[in-house]
Formats: sequence, structure tokens, C-alpha cells
Amino acid sequence: MRADTGTDHTSRIVGTAWGLLILNTLGSAGAKTIVPLPRSLIQMATMGALVAAFALALAVNLRLRIRASAFLLLLTLLLVPSVISSADLESGFGALFRCTRLALFVGTLWLLSRWWDGGPTFVRHHIRMYFAVLGSVAAGLVISPGAALPELYGGRLVGALWPLTPPQIGQYAAVIIGLTVLLLMGRRTDRTSAAVVIVPSLVLLALTHTRTATLGLLVGLALAIGSLLLTSAAARRFFTWAVLCAAVAAVGFGSALQAWFLRGQSQENFTSLTGRAKVWDALLAAPRTASECLFGAGLGDKSFGGLPIDNSWLAVYHEQGMTGVALVAAFLLVLGGVALLRPPSLSRACAIFLISYCAIASYTEAGLGDASPYLLHLTVAASLLATPAAATPLTTPEASTPEASTPEAPAPEAPAPEALTPTAPRRPVPRWARRSEVT
Repeated sequence: MRADTGTDHTSRIVGTAWGLLILNTLGSAGAKTIVPLPRSLIQMATMGALVAAFALALAVNLRLRIRASAFLLLLTLLLVPSVISSADLESGFGALFRCTRLALFVGTLWLLSRWWDGGPTFVRHHIRMYFAVLGSVAAGLVISPGAALPELYGGRLVGALWPLTPPQIGQYAAVIIGLTVLLLMGRRTDRTSAAVVIVPSLVLLALTHTRTATLGLLVGLALAIGSLLLTSAAARRFFTWAVLCAAVAAVGFGSALQAWFLRGQSQENFTSLTGRAKVWDALLAAPRTASECLFGAGLGDKSFGGLPIDNSWLAVYHEQGMTGVALVAAFLLVLGGVALLRPPSLSRACAIFLISYCAIASYTEAGLGDASPYLLHLTVAASLLATPAAATPLTTPEASTPEASTPEAPAPEAPAPEALTPTAPRRPVPRWARRSEVT
């Protein structure tokens, strides 16, 4: 009973630390909220959450027991080009501040790696926390629909209580939808609980009109379910029904789906990826020194010329150079390679979904080179691919002695009954007592 209570207490602390990491990566820039929140106050809350997460992880892991992880090792090495490029202060003191944040972020992940066991523990923490974030989005939509669907964003859903952009909301919704579907297929959750998460998340995803999140969800689920087709009858049934529903939707709602996908954009705006291609061309054409090509210009706000880069690979190239690009590619390849080598299982399918989603989203979203939700998604994938730690067998002193392990050794003689009863230490006899005994 006491051991179970201690385990539950530790699990709650780990879940709280994970939730604080998610809070740290929500960001401080976005739509206007119902109650105006100063950006400095939001930054204090997010940074305070990171410090609290590190403190909790350290308090619950004082012995600094960690799991060996190539993913976390490569992520730690990413600090090297970040610090080198930020040390000359070309990007200002903010670059060093972001390096400190990344170091705390990675350090917290190392401390929490002790509880990686290949099970869905961190998947459940992930779903709960992002569902709570989506709950705040839904609450803002109910309280003030005009603030949650502003004309500034073309009527797309934003965070009215906390400044969240449509791509952020779409990402969170797509990730928890995919993970919940896989847990349902693996019978790790019931249909009612899955419906409570999936149905409102699908509605919020549709209101964001986020094409990257939708495409990542569909492709990621296809790859994850495809990895289970040979071993899971539930996966085969779900895949069959999904294909039939997709065919019916394409025939009956083709025009509506096309209008939703285009979002009323012109052909030129759509082919330029909503203006992203122009920023990418300008970034690649900008002159750079050899040091900037190798280590980048320092950690920044993932923008170039005042415009968001919206591409993880170009953002890493701009801020951490080719060294950063190589390290990011390395940890993605390591995670993907390990996932392919694992036997079919629910954990492997969830990891494949998260890895493929992050790889698809990296083309139109930034975040793989800094503390972000994408690194948290990949960390969950790494925890799913970790092998459970082997239990250390308990040995008794009798089993470790050669006499006990040798069959020919004679059995020891049974001790006398007096030897089995503990004796109290003898008290000294005073002199007067000795004299009385002699007389």
C-alpha cells in the first residue's frame, strides 16, 4: 500500500512537470485575448513554468538517474552551435536568454527520462495537458465568438483566453486526435473517453482551417495504422472503414472540402504557401559569412526581415547553421530508424505517428531547433521507443556463498536452541554483590 502511494505521488509529480513544459512552449505571441494580457506577464508565466518543471524533475530525481538516449544526446549537442552563434551577441542578449531556456528545457527532459518505459504514460500526460489547452480555446469560443474567430485571421479559430494562433490550435488538436485513436485501437481506453477527446478536437481542428495539421494527422495515422495491419484485426477494420468514409466524403463533399482546404485564397497565394516561399527565397539569398553558414546567427524568434520563417529546416539553418541542420536531421533519423526496427506494437505505432507528424509539419512550421511542442512530441516518441529497464534480481547471502551453491557440500549443523534466542548484554556485577556471594 505504501509503495503504491509513493508511486502514484511520483507519477503525479512527473505529470505536473510535463504539463509545465507544455505551458512553457505555448508562447506569448498570438491573437488578441478577451482580457488583454501583457506580453511580459505571459513570458514570466511561461519561464516560471520552465523553472518550476526543472525544480520538480530534480526534486523527484535527486540521484540524477537518467536513461541513455541518442535523441537527447543529439538534442544536447544542439546547444553547442546555439551558444557559439549567440555568444557574439549579434542577435542581442535575447539569444543568450534563449540558450539558457533551451538548456533548462533539455535538462528537464534528461531528468524525466528516468520514467521512460516504452509504455503510454507520457502519451496520457500529453493528451490530458493539450486537451486542457483546447478546453481553454473552447471556453473562449463560447464566451466571445467574435474574439475567437477574428477577421484578422480570416475567421479562423484563435485563443481568446490565451494568445494562441490557428496553427498552434490545429497542431494540438491533430496530435491528441491521432494518439487517442491509436489508444482506442489498442484497447487502452474506452469508446466514451475517446469520443470525449476526439469529437470536440475535430470540431476545433475544422474551425482552425489548418491544412498542415490536417495533412499531418491523416498521413501520420495512415503510417501508424499501416504498421499494425499485419498484427491487429482492429487496425485492419479501422483502415477499411477509413478508406470507405474517405471515398464517400470525396464524392459527396468534394466541393466543400476543396473550399475548406483553399480557405478562399487565390491560386498565386496558395502556390506560394501563403507568402512563405518569398521569405524562404530571401533568407537563402542573403549573404552569410563562413561562421554564420556553419553555426548560424544565434537563437532568435524564428523570423527573417520581420516575417516568420515558418520552416523548421530554414529556421535552424538561419539560427544554428549547417551544424544545427545536421543534428536535427540526425535525431529525426535515429528516432525513425529505431521505430522501424521495433516489432509491431501500440507504442511503436504511436511513435511513428508523432515522428511522421513532426516531419510533415517541419516544412511549414518552425520549432525543431528550439524548445517547442514539436520537441515534446518527439520526446514522447523517444519514451515510447525506450526498452523497459530490466529488474535487478534480489540475491541472498546464502545463495552467494560457494557452500550453498555446491550440491556436494554437507548441510550445516542445526544451531543449538540457545543460539537462536538473542541474549541481552551482561551487566557488570557490583563489588558488594560479589562479596555477598563469596560469604
